[in-house]
Amino acid sequence: MSLRAWLAPERRTDPVTDPGERRMIVVELVIVFTVTLGLSGLRSLVSLLDSLLRPEPLADQQVALNVPQADVQLLDLVRQLLSAAQLFAWGALGLYLLWRAGIRLRAIGLDRSRPGKDLLGGAGLAALIGIPGLAFYFLARAVGANLTVLPSTLDDTWWRPIVLTVAAAANAWAEEVLVVGYLITRLRQLGRHENASLVIAAVLRGSYHLYQGFGGFLGNVVMGLVFGRVWQRTNRLWPLVIAHTLLDVVAFVGYALLRGAVSWLP
Repeated sequence: MSLRAWLAPERRTDPVTDPGERRMIVVELVIVFTVTLGLSGLRSLVSLLDSLLRPEPLADQQVALNVPQADVQLLDLVRQLLSAAQLFAWGALGLYLLWRAGIRLRAIGLDRSRPGKDLLGGAGLAALIGIPGLAFYFLARAVGANLTVLPSTLDDTWWRPIVLTVAAAANAWAEEVLVVGYLITRLRQLGRHENASLVIAAVLRGSYHLYQGFGGFLGNVVMGLVFGRVWQRTNRLWPLVIAHTLLDVVAFVGYALLRGAVSWLP
């Protein structure tokens, strides 16, 4: 594959020319992302501003990703699963809207035609992003550009690894379906250039990680650029979902198992 082909992928969806339909797509995008990850991005921006206004440096502040949601363990379990269900529903909403527009799962790479290759591709993509991403997090934290991220503060219960794995899959499903498959497809229909669509999707991905600090934002923008381009070139969304799930499982479950056992983990 040539560098030119990688930098200028082929458009796979014809632009919509009818003005009324184009307006409907714009309205739909605003509604979907106001309800889902766009609103999360605004909340994250407010959270970062709040952190910057505190007297202590960012690196001395902490933010937890998976936290207890109830004092009673059974209720906590239920609420954790409900939070994951909401994320799965967000992704399903994007798929449903594409389906209503005549775009099938195969068109965005969510069919089951090549499970083995999708699994291997996802594992490779996770390794490509995961190792440099971890190094970048420690660098950003060392220079004071990131908060200390605690992937989990859940109590040590029998269901903790199960809930963290489900949460990882839910995060991956919602983000990759909405930010890559759904958003870039809709931007194609609006006639946006592939590179412009890629940047928009990547910045959106970074925006809802702003609560982690500038490092979380930049790291996820880079991840978005890589994931988005891979999808634009391969038209396979499953490897992205698999890779994201693996990354979050390692972060969430690995942290929960190692916290307190190794000195370098907060």
